[in-house]
This record gives sequence, structure tokens and C-alpha cells, in this order.
Amino acid sequence: MGETTGKPAHLSSSVPDPWSVPVLPRPRRPHPKVVVKADLLPAVSVLSTAGLLGFPLAWLWSRLAPPQRMRVINDRGGLAPLELESWHRFDDLAVYGFLALGAGLLIGIVTWLLRERRGPVVMIAATGGAALAGWLGTTMGVSFANGRYEITSAPAVGDVIAKAPQIESPWILLAAPLMTALAYTLLTAWNGREDLGRRLG
Repeated sequence: MGETTGKPAHLSSSVPDPWSVPVLPRPRRPHPKVVVKADLLPAVSVLSTAGLLGFPLAWLWSRLAPPQRMRVINDRGGLAPLELESWHRFDDLAVYGFLALGAGLLIGIVTWLLRERRGPVVMIAATGGAALAGWLGTTMGVSFANGRYEITSAPAVGDVIAKAPQIESPWILLAAPLMTALAYTLLTAWNGREDLGRRLG
């Protein structure tokens, strides 16, 4: 007996099955290349502009961070914090941390809006600018705070003075650049386009 194929005998093998799904070849698109040379100058601008954000960050922290109230305990200038005032050491660090995270988020979002320059070069520049802003914020912030709470005359024993807020942990410098990198990375993943939308057309 002849082998059955499941097709009617009057259909030729050259006739395509009407129930088959045609498979179309997918056009090959060139993989987008990372633009480096054209993005170098904008990257320098992004880094320097983001770094300038450290000045308002420093000024704002010096106004929001609480000082410690200290009592003069001897003639040699010895100081002792009043009850619960030592907690402000953590408050000063926490206030700066939140401000730095906000600055890093702002830098990441604004840099992403530079649509024609999206890519790793500008992202690295924005992260570096956030790190520069964080360093300026800690350095200038302490200077602004010291000037605000400057003691103009020698206190007597028993007097209560306000000690300027300080930033005692260098790890806080990572807050701004980490937030910038995180914000830019999340926006890149959300975009999902191979060219990140660089072409406006």
C-alpha cells in the first residue's frame, strides 16, 4: 500500500499549505555604535555644570543642619555637649545625605533630557560631576557653617555655645554620584531603544 501524506490526492506537493504561516526573514539592522568623539565636549560641559551644583548644596546644608549646643567646662576651652545634643552629629550627616541624593537625582534626570547626547560618555561625565558636587558640598558646606556659627569672643566657663555642624563620614561623598548613575540607568532601561532616542526623527 502507498504511503499516505494526509493531503488530498488531487493536490500537488508544490502547492503551499493554506494553513501554513509564512516566515519572513527579519531585516538585519546595523548595531548602533557608541559615540565618543562627538560627545567629549558636551561631556565636559555636563561635568563642570553638574559640579557647580555643589555650591547651592553647601549653602543649603549650612542653613538646615542643626548645630550642637556645648557647655564650656574649663578655662582651656574644653567643651561638653548638652543632653541629647550629640545626636545632631547624625542629623548633620543625614541632612547632607538627603540633599546629596536629591542633587544626584536632579543631575541624572536633567542629563537624560539631553536627548542628542545620550550614552555612556555623558553618563560617566554626569556621575563625575555629581561626585565633584558632593565634594564641593562637604568642603564648602563646612566652611559656610563655620562662618555662620563663628565665636567672636572668648566664652567663660559655664557658657553655652553653638558648635558648627560637621560632616564626619567621608562615605557620604558616594550619595550623589550613586544616585545619578542609578537614575540614568533606570531611564535607559525604561527607554528600551537601541539608540536611546538620540535621533530626533
